[in-house]
Amino acid sequence: MSVPVPGPHGVPEPFPRSGGTTGAAPWLTVDRSVVSVALVFPMRGPAGMFGPTCELCAQLAVEEVNRAGGVLGRELRLVPVDGGAPPAQVAAEVEALVSTGAVQGVTGWHISSVRQAVAPRIAHRVPYVYTALYEGGERTEGVFLTSETPDAQLWPAMRLLAREQGVRRWYVVGNDYVWPRRTARAAQRYARDSGARVCGRAFLPLGTEDFGPVLREVERAEADAVLMLLVGADAVRFNRAFGRSALDQRCLRLSTLMDENMLLASGIGGTRRLFSTAGFFAGLVTRENLDFHGAFARRFGVDAPPLGSLGESCYEGVMLLAALIARARTLDVRAIGAAADAVTYHGPRGELHLRHRHVRQRIYLAEADGLDFTVLSQL
Repeated sequence: MSVPVPGPHGVPEPFPRSGGTTGAAPWLTVDRSVVSVALVFPMRGPAGMFGPTCELCAQLAVEEVNRAGGVLGRELRLVPVDGGAPPAQVAAEVEALVSTGAVQGVTGWHISSVRQAVAPRIAHRVPYVYTALYEGGERTEGVFLTSETPDAQLWPAMRLLAREQGVRRWYVVGNDYVWPRRTARAAQRYARDSGARVCGRAFLPLGTEDFGPVLREVERAEADAVLMLLVGADAVRFNRAFGRSALDQRCLRLSTLMDENMLLASGIGGTRRLFSTAGFFAGLVTRENLDFHGAFARRFGVDAPPLGSLGESCYEGVMLLAALIARARTLDVRAIGAAADAVTYHGPRGELHLRHRHVRQRIYLAEADGLDFTVLSQL
């Protein structure tokens, strides 16, 4: 079954394309009057469905930075890189852009396998702001992280659901790479500490389409809840299959990677008793979020792809990168790292601070209500 992939229909094309080839794109030249940043986001694969939102949110941030005077008095520009390509290919392309001087920084949403390939090759040379929620533990110098980690995001959500929903038996379903596997290990500890346990685990390749066998395992395990660690279109297909199986009548789902684009693609039949935890939801009623929605709508119109936490994280990435450079007053990555713990910036998630190169932020638990999220509590 195919999954509809939202596209930026009617939205101006933000950037010229590199063509997805390894190495510096032929249209790039080094312009010392601008600061260029590689925006690494998925243009294909399971995560490609929210790639358009990632791109537009990053563009909005760049335009705001430039209206405020740019970076070091220079215009900020983005260079798109397909983060949905194989990790080694992405790393080679980003390294080529850095080596030729075509970019002076890197940001964007992409899976942890891509981050692990990119970081060792460029983070000691240019600042690298990673915006995806991840498994925790990144210590590479020059890498700065804006999004959620399991200790602040998953643990309090599991504890609350154990208390409020009586969850005692968790079944973990994730894609087969570093983020789901390491998060699943943490979930075993969290389940035990909340008086529950993990009664089964399944890790499936990216791009899985048939979830029938794992759903039968969930039913046999008599799970009260499924912890979903699936990416993009894989999560959408799982939600659809879960709804058709009627497992939602006896088993809730919790995802740490579920945005409004994925909810919409899942359909109403796939969202019953589906919970999500994140630092941003489009429906949050805060001044910062309302301002963000207004700016996004004015710039890109009603036909723009829906806002969600994954795309919005790319806005955060640009804003943090600009704040890091402004605080250090240089593009030198060592000076940026030395000043990082003094950096704050404002965005849709409010005023945020860096500590040990990770952004500290409020985290929320929400439940799907049809094709929207209702925020239940701050964790």
